[in-house]
Amino acid sequence: MAQRAVWLISHESGTPLGGIVKFSRRYPTVEKRAKVFNGASYVPVPEDGPFLKALLFELRLLDDEKDFLESRDSCSHINKTSIYGVPVGGEELWPVVAFLKNGMIYACVPLVEQTLSPRPPLISISGISQGFELLFGVQDFLSSGQKTDSELNTKLSQLSDLLLQTCPFGTLLDANLQNSLDSINSASVTHLQKQPAWKTGTYKGKPQVSISITEKVNSMQYDKQEIADTWQVVGVVTCKCDLEGSMPNVTISLSLPTNGSPLQDILVHPCVTSLDSAILTSSSIDAMDDSAFSGPYKFPLTPPLESFNLCYYTSQVPVPPILGFYQVKEEEVQLKITVNLKLHESVKNSFEFCEAHIPFYNRGPITHVEYKASFGQLEVFREKSLLVWIIGQKFPKSMEISLSGTITFGAKNHEKQPFDQICIGGTAYLKLHFRILDYTLTGCYVDQHSVQVFASGKPKISTYRKLISSDYYIWNSKAPAPVTYGSLLLLDLSFLQSPLPQLKKKQLHFKGIPIPEA
Repeated sequence: MAQRAVWLISHESGTPLGGIVKFSRRYPTVEKRAKVFNGASYVPVPEDGPFLKALLFELRLLDDEKDFLESRDSCSHINKTSIYGVPVGGEELWPVVAFLKNGMIYACVPLVEQTLSPRPPLISISGISQGFELLFGVQDFLSSGQKTDSELNTKLSQLSDLLLQTCPFGTLLDANLQNSLDSINSASVTHLQKQPAWKTGTYKGKPQVSISITEKVNSMQYDKQEIADTWQVVGVVTCKCDLEGSMPNVTISLSLPTNGSPLQDILVHPCVTSLDSAILTSSSIDAMDDSAFSGPYKFPLTPPLESFNLCYYTSQVPVPPILGFYQVKEEEVQLKITVNLKLHESVKNSFEFCEAHIPFYNRGPITHVEYKASFGQLEVFREKSLLVWIIGQKFPKSMEISLSGTITFGAKNHEKQPFDQICIGGTAYLKLHFRILDYTLTGCYVDQHSVQVFASGKPKISTYRKLISSDYYIWNSKAPAPVTYGSLLLLDLSFLQSPLPQLKKKQLHFKGIPIPEA
């Protein structure tokens, strides 16, 4: 049960539009839900001006609309429910709950959690009864004790804050707005702050705020025309606020450079007290365009004592930090490998460490290796059938490095050698491990001067950033490989000898990611 939008309209004959919108509130998160639920029958909520004119027309309150219109005034359209279909831009917005009382029109658009074609029965739409309850609550609040226009204007100015408490995100919690106002006034009069139940104690000592941004980058690269490479950044902002007082307030802002990648799918900690709707509605499902919200992302909060994750986010960066090419050719008991890696020019060329792990599954131990590396060192773990290419802390000036070699294997020992259900035959991968300090791939950062702290004492502000590789795979381009589409991992099964239904359930995983059964 939720509302997509709420209006208060003063009906004033003689004005250009026939009325004035005194108050309006839209709920973008509910609107996104309506788009999903209603599907092809979805009609967006219009701006105030078009809605005002359309609603007054439907209520027959326009000065110049006195002629009979069959679509509105015929006997088959006699309205007994105060629920209307309002014509907007060639479509009809339905259901609209609206009624006129003492010169004020109260209106809202309830969320319908199903398709609107055909129209569902009114009794099945729970948001309608909630909409009436909300509008009656607003009406009671405005009419109680009101004697002058100034008193009405004062109450209208209070509505925005009251609805934040009584109807957050379009869901009605309390229709008694006067009670909420009394509790707000009571809290403002009582200056002594009460210790919240979730906060077990208070901090005593030197005030300081520490903010750390950690981004992990995932990638699946194939070097194949028929399969697109994929990559994604997942970020987390971790905070530790050592501040005196029972309820210190802090505002932390995340910023992006001009060419930064917008943050999406943002999830925040419960201690965040309010949030811009543009932050909540930025989703990786939507296509990226120039209108995407790019910050600053402000988080007002009352921090807990312990370290906490302020928010999580994803981002669609234009390119992966390291592009790779990996080929494996099998010749009897030997494998010939070729690896090329290129660091993108926009990425900071300063690593805490950078390594490429090249495992060989379902084979015997490594008995001999001949190789040529243009950069770095190669370590051989014979019993583990693993090569580790230690690249170091910097790529060369050319930003490109290569490794080629021939590996010889001994006889298989199934008890000792690594086994993998995926890497059969030529299917093989290289996995990159790296970390870059004081850097994020999106460009996201926290300016120390933008951190606002409302507590006693001047705190020390510390900020940190780092980029870490997560599941960063480069697959042998000469063999089949698992394929990712967004977050769903599918598998090219052409190289499996056993049909998928015969595999055990525990085998239907790749690096901890479940593969759906066929």
